[in-house]
Amino acid sequence: MSSPAKSATAPDAAPTPSYDPVALAESLRSAAEKSAKLIGDFATRQAATGPSLVTDELGIGKAFMELAAKMMANPYRLAEAQMNLWWDYMSLWQNSTMKMLGAAAEPVATPAKSDKRFKHGDWEEHFLFDYIKQGYLIAARWLHDSVGKVEGLDDATRKKVDFFTRQYIDALAPSNFALTNPEVYRETIATGGQNLVKGLHNLLDDIERGNGRLKISMTDPKAFELGVNIATTPGKVVFQNDLLQLLQYEPTTPKVARRPLLIIPPWINKFYILDLREKNSFVKWATDQGLTVFVISWVNPDERLAHKDFEDYLTEGILAALDAVEKATGEKEVNAIGYCLGGTLLAATLAYLAAKKDKRIVSATFMTSLIDFTRAGELEVFIDEGQVASLERKMSERGFLEGSEMATTFNMLRSNDLIWSFVINNYLLGRDPFPFDLLHWNSDSTRMPATMHSFYLRKMYMKNLLRVPGGITLAGVPIDLAKSNVPTYFVSAIEDHIAPWMTTYQGPLVVGGRTRFVLSGSGHIAGMINPPSANKYGYWTNDKLPESAEAWLEGAKQHEGSWWPDWKAWLTPNLGGQVPARVPGKGKLKVIEAAPGSYVRMRADAS
Repeated sequence: MSSPAKSATAPDAAPTPSYDPVALAESLRSAAEKSAKLIGDFATRQAATGPSLVTDELGIGKAFMELAAKMMANPYRLAEAQMNLWWDYMSLWQNSTMKMLGAAAEPVATPAKSDKRFKHGDWEEHFLFDYIKQGYLIAARWLHDSVGKVEGLDDATRKKVDFFTRQYIDALAPSNFALTNPEVYRETIATGGQNLVKGLHNLLDDIERGNGRLKISMTDPKAFELGVNIATTPGKVVFQNDLLQLLQYEPTTPKVARRPLLIIPPWINKFYILDLREKNSFVKWATDQGLTVFVISWVNPDERLAHKDFEDYLTEGILAALDAVEKATGEKEVNAIGYCLGGTLLAATLAYLAAKKDKRIVSATFMTSLIDFTRAGELEVFIDEGQVASLERKMSERGFLEGSEMATTFNMLRSNDLIWSFVINNYLLGRDPFPFDLLHWNSDSTRMPATMHSFYLRKMYMKNLLRVPGGITLAGVPIDLAKSNVPTYFVSAIEDHIAPWMTTYQGPLVVGGRTRFVLSGSGHIAGMINPPSANKYGYWTNDKLPESAEAWLEGAKQHEGSWWPDWKAWLTPNLGGQVPARVPGKGKLKVIEAAPGSYVRMRADAS
């Protein structure tokens, strides 16, 4: 017979509280002062701006009104769903009673293995918290299934309803509340509630840091300093203009490949994702492979650059960088890498150069890059005529899109990992966020010029014109991706929620030239920043390129470790032999300043 179930009222052996009432009172007094100041600041801002009307810019209300109408049109299915929910709860009550009496009972609902919210032992071992957990999972499953099975919704409305239903479900998880989270409950008893007071301070600090908006701290902002313990690979800034600084890195081998490597990161984020720390730096690894590495560090634009267009990122971006690399090294030909949006720009650049019969880029690598936007993933929820028009109105007032607004959108795509886990850690448990270099970079957001961002959303996400021959024109040249015959290497990540791999797979089918597609394990960042020394995640290869991504994966071979060596082997025939190592500043371009440069230090959302 199984052992008797634990008490239904509280976890066993709760620690004896140990706290200082004087210190607690002082913390509460300090929190009250912070709260009063924030309320006063809020009132001042409201008086200056006037009352704001409640709007439905995301179209959530309209989507759920359509959902309600379709659900009520089929009362039989609604009644059936209600009956299934009732039976699930009856099963839960029966099984919970058996468990409370000491009998074995299989759970009615279990969390997914990847669900980190219910890892604490009490969620399974303690009767009450197990009951709360299963009750939530049953309700979540019922709500998601009921919404997902409604017929008659158009595709865009269905995606919006599904996405925001999941946001609602995730927000109401019992792990997000002090009384229904066993770990928080134990911490509260152990500290006499000081964790909640400390959490209140953390909450108030985050609101103050966000100038009245909640800006959740994901990591300790004081733990990292550019050029000191992140972005430390030695190099120099050798060129700059309004849009970029060009970094050339110090060689680490006596000889280097004749053709330099030019890396084009996205301007949605800052470049140092490729150079976080020495042990996971792609830049450091590439220099150690005998490559002369150049990286574009994009400016963090303000209202003065509101007029900059996608075309400017071509001419003042990649084309200007190619000219600068030639002056710095004497070499006209380069190998290029584009990461995410940088890859989208690189694809357009290849078509532009092909039309101009310019052969300076001899190979192109695309890291998690969308070229065909037919199925662009969950970001489509935020991109329709109403939302883009509203965004354009906001950008026209400032001249740019705030980095925090873009960051919030991306965080919602993985809300349990990037929002609610920090709510629990920072505000309920009262702990400081862990110093994590990747999350420090993720919080270091960048603005987007209004004109460029509008062009990107409308021409690519909404109309998908980049893949259409002549669909867009840049610097007077109709862009036709098929005209390029440059060999290409596409690498994507199987768990990518920003650039879904089954969509990025369409890239090799659109561009001209010989191509190789590789699929990494993990997600949009970890799948790319995966050094061989870590021996993690693995990757898939397939020498064939069938029409469908599913067919490619079915015939693919899985490998252990990082895809970086596979890429280096692919790149080797395009390196052009060896020459003596090049030192930044020894060519026609002189050193401006040391890497990582001043552009990357420009803070976003400084207002």
